[in-house]
Amino acid sequence: MTSATTNRTRHDRADQTRKRILRAAVREFSTHGLSGARTDRIAESARVNKALLYYYFKSKQDLYAAAVEEVAGRVMENALAEFDQKYTAGERLLRSALHHFDRILTQREFQSLMQQEMVRFQSGKSGSIPVLFKTAFMPLMEKMREATEDGVRTGELYPMEWLQVIYSMFGANVFYFLSAPMMEFVLPMEPLSPKALQMRRKSAVQFLGAALFTDRAAGRRMANRILRAMPMPRARNLQKRMETFQVRRRAL
Repeated sequence: MTSATTNRTRHDRADQTRKRILRAAVREFSTHGLSGARTDRIAESARVNKALLYYYFKSKQDLYAAAVEEVAGRVMENALAEFDQKYTAGERLLRSALHHFDRILTQREFQSLMQQEMVRFQSGKSGSIPVLFKTAFMPLMEKMREATEDGVRTGELYPMEWLQVIYSMFGANVFYFLSAPMMEFVLPMEPLSPKALQMRRKSAVQFLGAALFTDRAAGRRMANRILRAMPMPRARNLQKRMETFQVRRRAL
């Protein structure tokens, strides 16, 4: 084996080790937060000793920051893929809205870490939020601005402020999941049941198709076509969350 081959093999192994540590760290930090997470559990899950863990990441804080950036970068890369130029401006926006709904539904680790970072940022403890905004969220916002302005310019979309489009698309999705513990007492079905999620997901994108497009019928048809092309993914731990809701209702 040549020296170059040996070095490449070592580099590949080191890269795989670092990835295992980050995967384990994401799970631990998203579950327990920065203060509650334990590096010995991360090392055990990643199948490394703590000395090797600290070889790759100098401190628990450095490991936490790397875990946040890792999961956010991966999620945002997938989100940006929905803005492929082969789609019309309106389709890019509808696809992004649907992808955002699915991201909240399935990416529990990402959602947990982002919520933690927002709380830390408000208290002046987070250094990750400004970095993440510039490297991940700003490119997504720019893509949405471009799509909105393109759609308005071509006449596909009504004249509207691009920032309001973001609030309308993403805000509705976020509110649905945040309000679920309260809305379960109002709605005729559990908000996080598969049936309710399927209905809300469909209604959200159909509403946008009718509200944003100058040709509402065409917007609704496009929404239905995208729904067929992007079926709802299965969410991990959804059954556990449903059982928590049912226990809470029985307690009342």
